[in-house]
Amino acid sequence: MSRSVTTWLFTLISLLLGAQTAIAATSCSPLLSHTFPRLQDESPQNLCQYQGKVILVVNTASFCGFTSQYEGLETIYAKYKDQGFVVLGFPSNDFGQQEPGSNKEIADFCKNTYDVKFPMFAKSSVSGSNPNPLFKMLITKTGTTPKWNFYKYLIDRNGNVIDSYGSVTKPTSASITGNIEKLLGEKAQ
Repeated sequence: MSRSVTTWLFTLISLLLGAQTAIAATSCSPLLSHTFPRLQDESPQNLCQYQGKVILVVNTASFCGFTSQYEGLETIYAKYKDQGFVVLGFPSNDFGQQEPGSNKEIADFCKNTYDVKFPMFAKSSVSGSNPNPLFKMLITKTGTTPKWNFYKYLIDRNGNVIDSYGSVTKPTSASITGNIEKLLGEKAQ
């Protein structure tokens, strides 16, 4: 191939990739247009990577009576992830000081105790006067604030909040899994 054709092809591919990135950026819902550090290594993660998926957002804590819900969260993540579902975990020390550890300690606990594989993010506030930006939007959209650890918000493929569930509602409950299955059957618009 001649050098000018190669240069032209490289330029075309670069433009197409740039356009694809711009389209993806503009199609991300405002709810997901946030970046948070990953729990394990604190590398920045843009939530737009989950656009088009059904999402269950949950605030977590390692030393809570509901901590065993990690098992249920991992169960539904494993069951539905290949269909376009993801659980997003946000450790928080907001309730009863039940998440006092560092991000590394929390990551080690989640991996070693519950073999958590769903995405987890660095510890942050999810209630009170200064919740992280995602939870601030979830609270505004639903009119409900997490009242304790393992409060859950369900988001459809278009980035709309569909429902919220209290801490006592187990991740594997019919009310949650039924809604997940319904939403997985719908296409993103």
